Amino acid sequence: MRTRLVALVSALVLVSGGSVAGAATPAPNPEPLPALGALGANYNENLDQLNYRELRTARASWVRGFYVLPEADSVPPENSATLRVLRDAHARGFKTVLSLKFPMAGMSFPRPGSPELAAELARLDRVLPLVLGMVDIVTIGNEPFIESLPAERDERLNDFYEAVARHVIAARARHCPRTCATHLFMGALNRLDLAQNRTPAVERYLKFVRETPELEGVDLHPHVADQAAIQDFLDYTLPRLRPEQTFLVTEFSLVWYWQQHLTDRIPATFAERYGYTADTQVWQVIGDAIKQPFPSSKWNELLAASPWFESKKHFLRDELDRFRATGRLAVATYGFRQIPSMTAGWSATKAPWLLNSVFATLTVQPRGDAMSVPGYAWIDDFRALQ
Repeated sequence: MRTRLVALVSALVLVSGGSVAGAATPAPNPEPLPALGALGANYNENLDQLNYRELRTARASWVRGFYVLPEADSVPPENSATLRVLRDAHARGFKTVLSLKFPMAGMSFPRPGSPELAAELARLDRVLPLVLGMVDIVTIGNEPFIESLPAERDERLNDFYEAVARHVIAARARHCPRTCATHLFMGALNRLDLAQNRTPAVERYLKFVRETPELEGVDLHPHVADQAAIQDFLDYTLPRLRPEQTFLVTEFSLVWYWQQHLTDRIPATFAERYGYTADTQVWQVIGDAIKQPFPSSKWNELLAASPWFESKKHFLRDELDRFRATGRLAVATYGFRQIPSMTAGWSATKAPWLLNSVFATLTVQPRGDAMSVPGYAWIDDFRALQ
């Protein structure tokens, strides 16, 4: 009997390529990414606008963008501009972060075990071979609690993203059978400074991150109206992770603070110098810059003379200091370029993302040397933080 058992085990080992079928040793996780405290350039959906001269000017070594999964249905992933640019940046020696975006705001989450979920995962399988081992960090989900139906930001969201995360983890084990250069995070949580957003689903989301060894941490997107509220993100999130886990901040800004000041009157000195009436509002002058970009000196003067902006011009430096002080920041990335979606339909109520950008691509006249001009304030601190 013992001889027959040994023979059977030996046969199974041969068939399974060196291990007993069904008992294969899982691929080891990569060494966790240390708390680098790095600062990089965020392009969101516009990685196709990446400009290496601008990156070198800012001394950036990390780049981040997101890939919208349904794009794979119309453009083969191997032809995706987003993935092509990210792979090219990696080949040139830049570190890279890719967020996988599942836009579910107009549809229900597919149920566990359903054909619809199988289709989502099959689409993902067309993308992952181009990413795993080539991208330094993959965040699973872009902004789940925004990119979903409000009524389904409950256990249905958790079920979906947990299924996706397990699928990505298994794919990494297959594609990187020994070790893998790609680190996995869950992304990204928004408006945790507001008590109503600290829901049971968010608690379960963080519990899943904490209890899943292959996940190194979570991404945060603190876009706030009050700079002090960013501390609320950290105070809520970090105690809910394993002590050794780190975090990303691939988006952060004072966009809602800027928005509060769009209807302020422009500075009197600026109005007098450039022929505006005294009651002209900030958003109207920015609109003029969108229609016909200003010289750099004029754009900078508008912001420098506006106390609400000038008083926050070191926001980037101050928040990197805050994140780094935790000893757990892996990578942060900051809005790098003004992009067309920031200016489309410009009005007094549009979110002024364009005021965050390191390079004022759309409101300032270009230099004419294949790169845009830095906007006011951000570039010096960005460089100094490298």
